[in-house]
Amino acid sequence: MRHLLRQSSSLGAHGTSLRFRSFFTVKRPPPSATREVPTPLVFCSAGQWVPRAHTRFSPHSSFLAERGFTCIETNFTRPLGSGMSTSEELMEHCSNALRTDLWMSGAPFPPVIFASGFASLIAQTYISSNPAQGLFLISPPPSNASLYPDILPTPLTEFTYEPQFPLAVMAQPEDMATLRAQSRFSQSVWVDLIEAEDLEGKQALEKIEQWLDELGI
Repeated sequence: MRHLLRQSSSLGAHGTSLRFRSFFTVKRPPPSATREVPTPLVFCSAGQWVPRAHTRFSPHSSFLAERGFTCIETNFTRPLGSGMSTSEELMEHCSNALRTDLWMSGAPFPPVIFASGFASLIAQTYISSNPAQGLFLISPPPSNASLYPDILPTPLTEFTYEPQFPLAVMAQPEDMATLRAQSRFSQSVWVDLIEAEDLEGKQALEKIEQWLDELGI
Protein backbone atom coordinates (compact mmCIF):
# COMPACT_ATOMS: atom_id res chain seq x y z
CA MET A 1 0.00 0.00 0.00
CA ARG A 2 1.43 3.38 -1.00
CA HIS A 3 0.50 6.77 0.49
CA LEU A 4 1.21 9.83 -1.66
CA LEU A 5 0.70 13.57 -1.35
CA ARG A 6 0.31 15.82 -4.35
CA GLN A 7 0.32 19.60 -4.02
CA SER A 8 -0.18 22.08 -6.83
CA SER A 9 -0.87 25.76 -7.31
CA SER A 10 -3.16 27.81 -9.52
CA LEU A 11 -4.55 31.31 -9.72
CA GLY A 12 -7.94 32.21 -8.33
CA ALA A 13 -10.50 34.38 -10.04
CA HIS A 14 -8.71 37.60 -9.00
CA GLY A 15 -5.16 36.45 -9.64
CA THR A 16 -4.61 35.23 -6.10
CA SER A 17 -2.48 32.15 -5.61
CA LEU A 18 -4.29 29.04 -4.47
CA ARG A 19 -2.64 25.84 -3.29
CA PHE A 20 -4.46 22.56 -3.55
CA ARG A 21 -3.64 19.25 -1.97
CA SER A 22 -4.92 15.78 -2.55
CA PHE A 23 -3.80 12.72 -0.68
CA PHE A 24 -4.05 9.38 -2.38
CA THR A 25 -3.42 5.80 -1.38
CA VAL A 26 -2.96 2.81 -3.66
CA LYS A 27 -4.11 -0.54 -2.28
CA ARG A 28 -3.12 -3.52 -4.37
CA PRO A 29 -4.56 -7.04 -4.08
CA PRO A 30 -2.78 -9.11 -1.41
CA PRO A 31 -1.10 -12.42 -2.30
CA SER A 32 -4.11 -14.20 -0.80
CA ALA A 33 -6.46 -12.75 -3.45
CA THR A 34 -7.75 -15.42 -5.84
CA ARG A 35 -7.55 -13.10 -8.85
CA GLU A 36 -6.18 -9.74 -9.97
CA VAL A 37 -8.67 -7.54 -11.82
CA PRO A 38 -7.15 -5.25 -14.49
CA THR A 39 -9.79 -2.53 -14.08
CA PRO A 40 -8.78 -0.15 -11.25
CA LEU A 41 -11.28 1.31 -8.80
CA VAL A 42 -10.88 4.96 -7.81
CA PHE A 43 -12.49 6.28 -4.61
CA CYS A 44 -12.84 10.08 -4.51
CA SER A 45 -13.70 11.91 -1.31
CA ALA A 46 -13.69 15.52 -0.16
CA GLY A 47 -14.71 15.36 3.48
CA GLN A 48 -13.53 18.89 4.28
CA TRP A 49 -16.18 20.37 2.00
CA VAL A 50 -19.37 18.78 3.32
CA PRO A 51 -18.43 16.62 6.33
CA ARG A 52 -21.98 15.43 7.02
CA ALA A 53 -22.24 13.95 3.52
CA HIS A 54 -18.82 12.32 3.67
CA THR A 55 -18.46 8.55 3.45
CA ARG A 56 -15.20 6.90 4.52
CA PHE A 57 -13.94 4.78 1.67
CA SER A 58 -11.35 2.74 3.57
CA PRO A 59 -13.83 -0.10 4.29
CA HIS A 60 -14.81 -0.23 0.61
CA SER A 61 -11.27 -0.19 -0.78
CA SER A 62 -9.96 -2.73 1.75
CA PHE A 63 -12.89 -5.07 1.06
CA LEU A 64 -12.49 -4.86 -2.73
CA ALA A 65 -8.68 -5.09 -2.67
CA GLU A 66 -9.12 -8.46 -0.94
CA ARG A 67 -11.23 -9.46 -3.95
CA GLY A 68 -8.51 -8.66 -6.45
CA PHE A 69 -9.07 -4.99 -7.30
CA THR A 70 -6.41 -2.31 -7.31
CA CYS A 71 -8.03 0.48 -5.29
CA ILE A 72 -6.94 4.12 -5.42
CA GLU A 73 -8.24 6.44 -2.69
CA THR A 74 -8.04 10.16 -3.44
CA ASN A 75 -9.00 12.80 -0.87
CA PHE A 76 -9.33 16.40 -2.06
CA THR A 77 -8.86 19.14 0.52
CA ARG A 78 -10.02 22.75 0.45
CA PRO A 79 -7.69 25.18 -1.37
CA LEU A 80 -5.17 27.10 0.70
CA GLY A 81 -4.70 30.77 -0.13
CA SER A 82 -6.16 34.23 0.15
CA GLY A 83 -8.68 33.90 -2.68
CA MET A 84 -11.16 31.47 -4.15
CA SER A 85 -11.58 30.49 -7.80
CA THR A 86 -14.92 30.23 -9.56
CA SER A 87 -16.72 26.92 -9.27
CA GLU A 88 -15.86 26.06 -12.88
CA GLU A 89 -12.17 26.71 -12.28
CA LEU A 90 -12.29 24.75 -9.04
CA MET A 91 -13.91 21.73 -10.69
CA GLU A 92 -11.51 21.83 -13.62
CA HIS A 93 -8.50 22.00 -11.31
CA CYS A 94 -9.74 19.07 -9.21
CA SER A 95 -10.54 17.06 -12.34
CA ASN A 96 -6.99 17.63 -13.59
CA ALA A 97 -5.68 16.62 -10.17
CA LEU A 98 -7.64 13.36 -10.39
CA ARG A 99 -6.16 12.71 -13.83
CA THR A 100 -2.68 13.27 -12.37
CA ASP A 101 -3.39 10.92 -9.47
CA LEU A 102 -4.44 8.18 -11.89
CA TRP A 103 -1.30 8.69 -13.92
CA MET A 104 0.89 8.59 -10.81
CA SER A 105 -0.81 5.42 -9.62
CA GLY A 106 0.20 3.60 -12.79
CA ALA A 107 -3.38 2.53 -13.58
CA PRO A 108 -3.24 0.98 -17.09
CA PHE A 109 -6.98 1.04 -17.91
CA PRO A 110 -9.89 3.48 -17.51
CA PRO A 111 -11.26 3.09 -13.97
CA VAL A 112 -14.57 2.62 -12.30
CA ILE A 113 -14.93 5.80 -10.23
CA PHE A 114 -16.60 5.93 -6.83
CA ALA A 115 -17.28 9.35 -5.33
CA SER A 116 -18.88 10.51 -2.10
CA GLY A 117 -20.74 13.75 -1.36
CA PHE A 118 -19.03 16.84 -2.76
CA ALA A 119 -16.48 14.69 -4.59
CA SER A 120 -19.37 13.55 -6.82
CA LEU A 121 -19.04 16.90 -8.60
CA ILE A 122 -15.32 16.31 -9.19
CA ALA A 123 -15.98 12.83 -10.55
CA GLN A 124 -18.70 14.08 -12.89
CA THR A 125 -16.45 16.86 -14.16
CA TYR A 126 -13.75 14.26 -14.79
CA ILE A 127 -15.92 11.81 -16.71
CA SER A 128 -17.30 14.63 -18.86
CA SER A 129 -13.99 14.64 -20.78
CA ASN A 130 -12.09 11.51 -19.67
CA PRO A 131 -12.72 7.78 -20.15
CA ALA A 132 -14.21 5.65 -17.38
CA GLN A 133 -15.76 2.19 -17.22
CA GLY A 134 -18.35 3.13 -14.63
CA LEU A 135 -19.42 5.74 -12.10
CA PHE A 136 -20.80 5.00 -8.63
CA LEU A 137 -21.95 8.01 -6.59
CA ILE A 138 -22.65 7.79 -2.86
CA SER A 139 -24.91 10.46 -1.35
CA PRO A 140 -24.37 12.98 -4.17
CA PRO A 141 -25.97 16.42 -3.79
CA PRO A 142 -29.38 16.54 -5.51
CA SER A 143 -28.15 19.37 -7.73
CA ASN A 144 -25.23 21.75 -8.16
CA ALA A 145 -27.52 24.62 -7.26
CA SER A 146 -28.08 23.11 -3.81
CA LEU A 147 -24.41 23.80 -2.94
CA TYR A 148 -24.39 27.51 -3.81
CA PRO A 149 -23.57 29.77 -2.02
CA ASP A 150 -22.84 27.77 1.14
CA ILE A 151 -20.27 25.43 -0.45
CA LEU A 152 -19.57 26.52 -4.01
CA PRO A 153 -18.08 30.00 -4.52
CA THR A 154 -20.11 30.75 -7.66
CA PRO A 155 -23.10 29.07 -9.37
CA LEU A 156 -22.12 25.90 -11.22
CA THR A 157 -23.99 24.84 -14.35
CA GLU A 158 -25.81 21.55 -13.91
CA PHE A 159 -24.20 18.55 -15.60
CA THR A 160 -25.80 17.52 -18.89
CA TYR A 161 -23.58 14.62 -19.97
CA GLU A 162 -25.22 11.43 -21.19
CA PRO A 163 -23.52 8.47 -19.55
CA GLN A 164 -21.85 6.10 -22.00
CA PHE A 165 -21.05 3.69 -19.19
CA PRO A 166 -22.83 2.12 -16.19
CA LEU A 167 -23.85 4.61 -13.50
CA ALA A 168 -25.22 3.95 -10.01
CA VAL A 169 -26.30 6.13 -7.10
CA MET A 170 -26.35 4.84 -3.53
CA ALA A 171 -27.89 6.67 -0.57
CA GLN A 172 -29.71 6.07 2.67
CA PRO A 173 -33.51 5.80 2.24
CA GLU A 174 -34.30 9.34 3.42
CA ASP A 175 -31.63 10.84 1.15
CA MET A 176 -32.73 8.67 -1.75
CA ALA A 177 -36.24 10.09 -1.41
CA THR A 178 -34.77 13.58 -1.93
CA LEU A 179 -32.71 12.40 -4.90
CA ARG A 180 -35.75 10.76 -6.49
CA ALA A 181 -37.66 14.04 -6.15
CA GLN A 182 -34.93 16.49 -7.17
CA SER A 183 -32.04 14.78 -8.97
CA ARG A 184 -31.81 14.20 -12.69
CA PHE A 185 -30.41 10.73 -11.94
CA SER A 186 -33.91 9.54 -11.03
CA GLN A 187 -35.13 10.52 -14.50
CA SER A 188 -32.91 8.05 -16.33
CA VAL A 189 -33.64 4.35 -16.68
CA TRP A 190 -29.89 3.83 -17.18
CA VAL A 191 -29.04 4.82 -13.60
CA ASP A 192 -29.20 2.19 -10.86
CA LEU A 193 -30.63 3.65 -7.64
CA ILE A 194 -29.46 1.62 -4.64
CA GLU A 195 -30.54 2.14 -1.03
CA ALA A 196 -28.49 1.13 2.01
CA GLU A 197 -29.01 1.99 5.67
CA ASP A 198 -25.28 2.02 6.48
CA LEU A 199 -23.19 3.32 3.59
CA GLU A 200 -20.01 1.92 5.13
CA GLY A 201 -21.50 -1.35 6.34
CA LYS A 202 -21.69 -4.92 5.09
CA GLN A 203 -24.92 -4.39 3.16
CA ALA A 204 -23.45 -1.51 1.15
CA LEU A 205 -20.25 -3.45 0.43
CA GLU A 206 -22.20 -6.46 -0.80
CA LYS A 207 -24.38 -4.29 -3.05
CA ILE A 208 -21.30 -2.63 -4.54
CA GLU A 209 -19.68 -6.02 -5.19
CA GLN A 210 -22.91 -7.27 -6.78
CA TRP A 211 -23.04 -4.18 -9.04
CA LEU A 212 -19.46 -4.77 -10.17
CA ASP A 213 -20.24 -8.44 -10.82
CA GLU A 214 -23.22 -7.46 -12.96
CA LEU A 215 -20.91 -5.24 -15.02
CA GLY A 216 -18.63 -8.20 -15.60
CA ILE A 217 -15.69 -6.43 -13.95
